[in-house]
Amino acid sequence: MAGCCGSWLFFLTVCAVSLLGAKAEIKLTVPVGRLFTYQLLRETFQNDIEPRSKLYAIHDDPMIFKCNRQNFPDLPEWLRFTQRHPLDNGFLYGTPMSPGKSIIEVYAINKRSYDTTRQIFVIKAVAEKMIPYQAEFFLKLREIEKVLPSTVQGEIQQDLQKLWKTEDLEIVNISNALDRGGRVPLPLAGHFEGVYVKVGSQKYFSRCLLGTLTAEYEKQCTAGAKVKVPGECNFCSIPSNCISWCKIELFDLTKQEPAPPAPTMGSGILEDGGDFDPPESPLSRDYFPDYIVTVIVPLILAVILFLMLAYIMFGRREGVMKRNAKTNEIQLYHHNTILENTDELRNMAANRRLPPPLSTLPMFNYRTGEEAPPLQSDSPNIPLIMAQHDPYSDTLPRK
Repeated sequence: MAGCCGSWLFFLTVCAVSLLGAKAEIKLTVPVGRLFTYQLLRETFQNDIEPRSKLYAIHDDPMIFKCNRQNFPDLPEWLRFTQRHPLDNGFLYGTPMSPGKSIIEVYAINKRSYDTTRQIFVIKAVAEKMIPYQAEFFLKLREIEKVLPSTVQGEIQQDLQKLWKTEDLEIVNISNALDRGGRVPLPLAGHFEGVYVKVGSQKYFSRCLLGTLTAEYEKQCTAGAKVKVPGECNFCSIPSNCISWCKIELFDLTKQEPAPPAPTMGSGILEDGGDFDPPESPLSRDYFPDYIVTVIVPLILAVILFLMLAYIMFGRREGVMKRNAKTNEIQLYHHNTILENTDELRNMAANRRLPPPLSTLPMFNYRTGEEAPPLQSDSPNIPLIMAQHDPYSDTLPRK
């Protein structure tokens, strides 16, 4: 009921603020040692983003929330935030352990239009008497955002009231198994993260809960066998709300040892205890063996490697030089052979004693076989078209 009333109050406050055009702080109060949950509805933040003419329109835009303490980058240590998907509502939840006031800034970002709005929450934790008897249960078929709605909390609380055999039962804390070191499940149907639910009551533990402290119960859990639960203790109306019996933990705060007293402050002056006796100086250490190992030995190895390299580079070059000399001699012989063959071919071509071909003569007429003297380049009467004044042309004049 508290969650429903808080949601209605939040909705009315946001509507009034949007109509008046001002931003107001939403003040919430939570007792110390009690669970605090608050649902961030996407519709209420969307109404702040859209104009007043669209105040009552239905929106289904994806939206993400960013929460932090005012003037700080993160949330308080006791407060957590979760939102599985941009189309889901967000939840602020946690259990304050000391009184105080926290100012929380919530930024909503519309992923469709990228418009933003901000709401300020003032959460005040007030001191209240702690619940003496508490028990923590593990629901392996649940996820944190599916447990935080007030209706689901009421269903879990009813089953645990039957187990505790009392109606005086309050939810103290709800935490995700991943925050307690649990492993991330596979993204398959039937695999869940798991949720720890801690409840408390003014009444002492029931017989069903005290049975988890027996030696037989611990033996069954250690062996990994299925725990035999009496029929009167098996209250599970919804399968997803069934508890893991081997992960039940009971807390009796009435038997806790009181905190040690705070240390008393002294005068700051040391008492007179005689003369100061300083400790003896440590024995001197000989660093010469360390010097030999770290400097001399590597230096000797470096000199040996240098001598081996010098011998390989300079001491064994005779065979290489001989092979190089032989290779050069063969190359010179081939070169001389090519020159001798070239000279021989030239001599044979010079001794042929044959007249040069007519085609090599200047101004050779291939029809008559006659040749004309070369043209004089300095004559001013050189015709432009040689074919019209060719004296060697075989064309006959027309009669």
